[in-house]
Amino acid sequence: MKKTFILLAGTAISLMLSVPAFATEYRIAVGDGAGGTQEALGKAFVAALEKESGGAMTGKLFLNGQLGDEQDTITAAATGTLDFSILAINNITPFSPSVGTLTLPYVILSQDDAEKVTQGEVGQKMVDQTVEDAGVRIIGWGYSGFRVLTNSKKPVSTVADLQGLVVRVPKNEIMIETYKAWGINPTPMAWGETFAALQQKVVDGQDNPYMTVNAMKFYEVQKYITDLRYIFSIEPLVISESLFESLSEEQQQQVLAAGRDATKASGVFLREQESKIRDELVARGMEITKPADDEKEFIDLATSKVWPKFYDQIGGVEVLNGVLTSLGRDTVQ
Repeated sequence: MKKTFILLAGTAISLMLSVPAFATEYRIAVGDGAGGTQEALGKAFVAALEKESGGAMTGKLFLNGQLGDEQDTITAAATGTLDFSILAINNITPFSPSVGTLTLPYVILSQDDAEKVTQGEVGQKMVDQTVEDAGVRIIGWGYSGFRVLTNSKKPVSTVADLQGLVVRVPKNEIMIETYKAWGINPTPMAWGETFAALQQKVVDGQDNPYMTVNAMKFYEVQKYITDLRYIFSIEPLVISESLFESLSEEQQQQVLAAGRDATKASGVFLREQESKIRDELVARGMEITKPADDEKEFIDLATSKVWPKFYDQIGGVEVLNGVLTSLGRDTVQ
């Protein structure tokens, strides 16, 4: 009995020594609700961070914009009052315009494109530029799929069908100008106000990926979906640069490794879940319409009218051409 007690006591002491006395818990702002890509990215990051740090670092997710609208969380992270945020990339663009290259309509044409750009040399340049411009560091990338248009009034398959609809968009110039190119004036609106605005018929529609439409329960207030694949939604995971710089070199490497693991997990999550979510939305009564003529009308208007307006803002046409070249696409003049 005495030997058994000694062995048990020794094991307990060994376990105590191998586990940190306490873990540093970081706050992670998440714009979307449960069940979406942002939550999946956050959970994967927390699990990887705990593993990389041996339990010394962890995180807590605050869903549904509990810590502020997505653009507000960039300001909070930049000033050091927030640790991490997961948000749509278009909400970083006002602070770091070169990132807006990835929100130009029809630049990203597939999930493979999105992964290649963000995880390659182009993505690293954007990380560096965002640190300089916005005071936050992108350490992971979430992939949510193409934004689709939803509305409560009618099926939409052509640009003409759009006319008369009041569509909510983020406070993002590129997205606003895209809808203007299609002939309507969209309504810029904070993300946290969107569901209520749809519910109260202040706006007729909005666009977001299937994953977000489901996570935010837009099926409760929207009937029609147009499979309008004009922007592939990318959801960066950012850390306050002041927090990052305060970490030891070892801790920084642990955070970066956790971000890479979470990025890979996000790609897997989207491939496994998107078609299931789409089927669920149909089962809940939503109707999906394909754009006529393979989106050619939408594409021609957006690329001819919108791209040139933002060359200067994104840092020059060469920035866009760098992305297109990395994807094996023709450059523009």
